[in-house]
Amino acid sequence: MLYEFDRGSTAPEATKNIQAVYGEEAVGSSTCYRWFSKFRSKDATLTDKPRSGRPVDFDDEALQCLLDADPHQTTRELAEQFNCHHSTVERHLHALGKVHKYGRSVPHQLSKDNLVQDEKWVCYVNMCRRRQWLDPGQKPFPNIKTDMHPKKIMLCIWWDMKGVIYFELLDINQTITANVYSQQLQRLNEVLCQKRPALANQKAVILLHDNSLPHVAQLTQQKIEQLEWEVLPHPPWSPDLAPSDCHLFLSLRNYLCNKHYEDFDELKLDLAAFFESKPSSFYRRGIELLSERWANVVENNGDYIVH
Repeated sequence: MLYEFDRGSTAPEATKNIQAVYGEEAVGSSTCYRWFSKFRSKDATLTDKPRSGRPVDFDDEALQCLLDADPHQTTRELAEQFNCHHSTVERHLHALGKVHKYGRSVPHQLSKDNLVQDEKWVCYVNMCRRRQWLDPGQKPFPNIKTDMHPKKIMLCIWWDMKGVIYFELLDINQTITANVYSQQLQRLNEVLCQKRPALANQKAVILLHDNSLPHVAQLTQQKIEQLEWEVLPHPPWSPDLAPSDCHLFLSLRNYLCNKHYEDFDELKLDLAAFFESKPSSFYRRGIELLSERWANVVENNGDYIVH
């Protein structure tokens, strides 16, 4: 353009000549007019003149720190903290490779207030089948056949992120009914007042149990309402979304493998020892896995998760 200006060409003529050589996208008429105006004022430099306002320096590390602390902030909220225009923040976000995404929706926010309940049959004699390392064609050694009707007892347990709060072993001929379950909840509340007084006093218990008839019966609902507890929604027939089935009971099953118990007291004492042996991180992980499984169900359009 300076060459065309020195030749005495006008801005339109310069535009036409440059486009004829370099193509129409090389320069536009408005650009030529702007540069010709600078040339007439004896300004042929290519550097920008000092501008008023805030310097263009931008701290990308500080931006990353703010995002690590809270990724939900808008560009305008971030711009206020950097004292710049929101478009500047947006430009640097893209330069950092950031994209704007919605978080996955999960049914509930999990916390230390969540209380998980479940039941499990526990046998007095626990036989475990194990795979055998054999030569090709070698027949495996036979396993002792388990009793078709083994002696067993029902374990009822309640636990949270810190550990087991309370568990019961029902009498051999006793079954879970709405009346039995309501009485259990009352005893659980008394234990809560001792082990988790802050949780009990705040009336902040969020109970997760399945949708079996004793749990959804009117008598049970009245007891839960009386205790001022909240029930975490749980889809029917979904053991893949039950922390006990997915976590606690898997570990318990391995612990019980090949164990034999002579009587009720021996079994109960060993169960208590197992629960106490687990660190709080074990129980916390069991609760936290639930949100991951919720997200997996959403991603799989509600399909059952095999664990």
